[in-house]
Amino acid sequence: MTALTRTELLQICLAKRGAREDYPFGPEPLVMKVGSKMFALISGGERQAVISLKCEPEAAYLLRQMYEAVKPGYHLNKQHWNSVEMNGTIPSDEVRGMIDDSYALVAKRLTKAEKAELGL
Repeated sequence: MTALTRTELLQICLAKRGAREDYPFGPEPLVMKVGSKMFALISGGERQAVISLKCEPEAAYLLRQMYEAVKPGYHLNKQHWNSVEMNGTIPSDEVRGMIDDSYALVAKRLTKAEKAELGL
């Protein structure tokens, strides 16, 4: 398995409707938002990226048990966020699914006005 690069993670996130880049904490991490809410944080180098993603608590726990590269969210609510190391041990489709889930969790909690503005 080959790990997704930082650029690939960014492209996957930006392909989501209404997704945009933000840097509210300085140059690192790159924060991906939908509306006013974060759904991913990307840090690390091109080939050693880490992506933090929102997750239902039960799913977060299961993913941590399944993959050594999935850890409780770094500097985030550890119950609702996982940090995923792109070290090649997790199938790319699984990472894409985690990104999809994070985006969906965050997007459904946007205000009606934000959803309408983004076409969600």
